Order: sequence, then structure tokens, then C-alpha cells
Amino acid sequence: MPEPESPVTFPPAFLWGAATSAYQIEGAVREDGRTPSIWDTFSHTPGKTAGGETGDIANDHYHRYRDDVAMMADLGLTAYRFSVSWSRVQPTGRGPAVQRGLDFYRRLVDELLSHGIKPALTLYHWDLPQELEDAGGWPERETALRFAEYAGIVGEALGDRVEQWITLNEPWCSAFLGYGSGVHAPGRTDPEASLRAAHHLNLAHGLGTTALRAAMPARNSIAVSLNSAVVRPLTQDPADVAAARRIDDLASGIFHGPMLHGAYPETLFAATAPVTDWSYVQDGDLALIKQPLDALGLNYYTPTLVSAAPADGSGPRADGHGSSESSPWPGVDDVAFHQTPGERTEMGWTIDPTGLQDLLMRYAREVPGLPLYITENGAAYDDKPDPDGRVHDPERIAYLHGHLRAVRRAIADGADVRGYYLWSLMDNFEWAYGYDKRFGAVYVDYATQARTPKSSALWYREAARNGELPPVNTIE
Repeated sequence: MPEPESPVTFPPAFLWGAATSAYQIEGAVREDGRTPSIWDTFSHTPGKTAGGETGDIANDHYHRYRDDVAMMADLGLTAYRFSVSWSRVQPTGRGPAVQRGLDFYRRLVDELLSHGIKPALTLYHWDLPQELEDAGGWPERETALRFAEYAGIVGEALGDRVEQWITLNEPWCSAFLGYGSGVHAPGRTDPEASLRAAHHLNLAHGLGTTALRAAMPARNSIAVSLNSAVVRPLTQDPADVAAARRIDDLASGIFHGPMLHGAYPETLFAATAPVTDWSYVQDGDLALIKQPLDALGLNYYTPTLVSAAPADGSGPRADGHGSSESSPWPGVDDVAFHQTPGERTEMGWTIDPTGLQDLLMRYAREVPGLPLYITENGAAYDDKPDPDGRVHDPERIAYLHGHLRAVRRAIADGADVRGYYLWSLMDNFEWAYGYDKRFGAVYVDYATQARTPKSSALWYREAARNGELPPVNTIE
């Protein structure tokens, strides 16, 4: 008989969390002074989201947050990552805060703390106030300055009770899906604008970090959440290896280079020279961007497999980032993307926990001594209640088990991983996919707003309570 596997245990202080974002769950888009964000505009534009669905109501979390927090506590969460709606706090992206908007987040944080759940606050999860987009959006330097003001407002209001802060979530998506391929809000398809947006998001992170430090107690931790890619060449042919380097520059180096090391990759400048001259990078910008961080958040779902494209540029673009005639990869039309082999989720993303371990070890080497958090990881499946109203999702349990094992292996190999945030706490508005893709550990009946913990939520509760992974078949 095979030897039984050793228990997979985690350090006692390891945070067991779940994550959401404001536009995906809050609803109440016209209440208490909130004005439209780019996602309000985008989702109300015909043809932009599946079925024309919007986040107008979403999970109605704005009104149901107390019940949702009680549910989190029942599920054993020790941490909860949420984002603040900029349009709810500072409706035009300028000027004084609307206290009614801030009061919602004060109430939410107090509720979390009263249940022993550590709040982790993300300032920006893709929902730019529409008025700032009308003034040019992230391709304009002014937007970074406005973000710093907003960061200071929220830091001053909540810094006394929130210790974990994240400036930006996945700036790659904001820049390249929002301004390059156009599959995310605001839906623009301008390669040069996407690179300008990337730089100004970097600048916003640096200026926002400085503003937070000025507004909050020194004990608080400031991080950023990057969806750095795990890029693998299709073969070891030098042309494929070079293609992987170009994609890594655009997916990862364009953000971690300035944020962590104070420099963009020179190879990035060379690859994008036909698109932009980078003249918007002003003297002193890189010093402003490279602010000391207390932690780094990493979001991971699936690896990226690339090769050199055929000479006629006809290679596939199975990059997993939505269908568009415009590419989110400016300057690299000579790279082909391939579907990695293996089982896939409902998003079509290959399940590969080795990529998560590789990602963690990369940053353990890149910034030794900097604490790491998995700020998003999860899977979408076609979940449905059974006749008894229960929702069984054994595929998600297997997914979580595999990826949490990868996290534990990285810890054993020396990565200082302090916590894991499951994406997502509950089914929600999944951006351009509308309500079709269910990532949640909790099932949401959108007609009634009833929440039903899936089998994976009960499995995760056992892991959180015991600090040890249960077998995948524990929950029936």
C-alpha cells in the first residue's frame, strides 16, 4: 500500500482570507452620492458585457454587508480583502470626500473587526470615476495626481483601524485590457495609450504610497497586487525564449521593474519603440514610483505559453484575456500565444499549481525579505444547486487543494508567504462576462440574493480553522 501523505500544515499566523471588489459586489450605484465609474458606463454600453449585464445591483453587498461579514466569520476567515469604490468616496475624482461613502467603509471595517477578521483594503480595483476618464483617464498624468489625493483621503479616514493596504489591483488589466484590447472599461483600443496608462498607474502607486504614509500610522502595511505572468516558452528554441522575454517584460517587468527596482527593463523600451518614445516618463518619476513596500500581493490563475509567431504574424493569441481584434500586447505582434495543456476551468484557463509555486519563488529571489501574499487565486465552474439546495463543487476543492499545496511548498523552499486570499468570497459580477462565470466559494442566487456556501467554502473553513489542508474528499 502507498504511504499516506504527510499533513499539509501552515504557520500559525498564516492568514486565511477571501477577496472581492467594490463594483463586483456592492450594487447601490446611485446611492449616497456615488457617481458613475468607467465600469458603470462600460457595462451600460450595448455589446460590452455578456447579456448586457451590469453591476447596478450585483450582490447588494452595500445593504447586506453585516450578514456577509457574519457569513465570513462562520466560514472561519481570518482576513478579508475588499476594495473601495473611488466614485463612492470622491465622486468626481476631485475635491472633498463624501462622508456617506466613507461611512459605509467605516461600518464595514468595524463589522469585520468585531468578528475578528483582519481587513485588507484595496484602493483601486479598476473602477475609475467617469469624470476622470472624460478628462483623459490613466493615459494622462493628472489621473495619478488625483489618485494620490484620493489615497490620502481614505488613509486618513480608515488608517486608524485598517492595517493592511493595497494601492492597485492588477494594473496590467487596467492598462492593457482597458486601453489596449478594449475588453475592459473604458474600452479603448490605443496601443500607445495603454503604455502611457501603465506608466501613470505606476506613478499613481508611488504617489499613493507616499500619501498613505503621510496619512496613516507607521505600523500599517502598504502593498500592491500584481498579476505578474508565469511565462513559459513553447520550446527552448532561442526565438521562443526571446518571445517569452518580451511578454514577461510587458506582463511583469513593466510594473515590478519601476515599483521594486526603480527602472523599466531596457528590453521593454526596445520592443515598444515602434509604438511609443516613452517621453511621458519625466525626470524623477522612477524615484517617485519606487517607494519602500511592506509586502507584495500576487494574483495567479494560470501560466502563459508563448512562441515566436510565424513570419506572416498568423500565430494564435490564446492569451486568456477575452476576445478582441485589438491586442493587449503593444509592440509584440511577433509572439504567438498557445493554450497550455491540461484540465481547464470555465474560463478556459489551464489548471497548473506549479505556476503559482514558480511565481512565489521568483519574487522570493527578486525581493528577498519582502513578505508575500497571494491576494487572488481561484477558479470558475458551472456551479448549480442540487435538489436539496446544496452546491457541490469538488473541482474547486481540488483546485484549492493543489494551489495551497503549491503555496506550502514555496514556504518550505524559503518564500515568506504570509497569507492566501481565495478569489472569490462569493459569486459576483465577473466584468465583461456578466454573471455567467461563478468564481465564488459561496453560491449567490441573483434573483433572491440568497447566499449558499458551496462544498469548497466548507472545505476551506476546515483548512482555516485547523491550519491544515483537509483531504479533497472531506466534504460530501
